[in-house]
Amino acid sequence: MSKYDALFEDEENIFGGTPRSKFWDIANQASDDLVKDQFDVFVQKFTIMENFLIEHYGEEKLEQMIKQYGLENSMKLEEDKKSTYIAWTGDIVCRLDS
Repeated sequence: MSKYDALFEDEENIFGGTPRSKFWDIANQASDDLVKDQFDVFVQKFTIMENFLIEHYGEEKLEQMIKQYGLENSMKLEEDKKSTYIAWTGDIVCRLDS
């Protein structure tokens, strides 16, 4: 169970939209520099994870693993993606006063 599962019980009412749409609402309201900086944090984290996995499995094997995992876990990934959008939204909101 995701730590944000309770928020998805009625996602249309809690956020006035989906976690994805609320992320973009907030990202579009925040300053460009803040959003670009936060996006850079996301890209850096992704790049580190990708490089780590390529070192351990190789690029071709990693691509196969990603595709297979996506096919086998599509429902879980959709819920996890919502949690990620909420976390990223929180990261931006926390930086608004900085």
